[in-house]
Amino acid sequence: MITILFNLIGYVIWAFMWAVILAALFSILTAFGVLDTRNRLVWSIGDFLFRVTEPVLRPIRNMLPNLGGIDLSPWIVVLLIQIVILPLLGRLEAAILFGTWQALAL
Repeated sequence: MITILFNLIGYVIWAFMWAVILAALFSILTAFGVLDTRNRLVWSIGDFLFRVTEPVLRPIRNMLPNLGGIDLSPWIVVLLIQIVILPLLGRLEAAILFGTWQALAL
């Protein structure tokens, strides 16, 4: 049961990571005029990606210095997910399954 829960949490985090990547690509394609936001479907997809990713990206954008239109916050979020959150989730699952907290020691 615990393994299923941790797998579900991992899949949700993985899907969020891909939503961040898609939102970054969407904003780039919109900025260069490849995607037309006057199209209702394109606008709906962009709005959904913005609403899903913005609560996580905004605090990181506020901490970063102004780089003149270059947004590094999606890259920072993806790196944090891959380097910190997913390994920590795996270690936490191992600690719960094996009954010892030594698995959390780095």
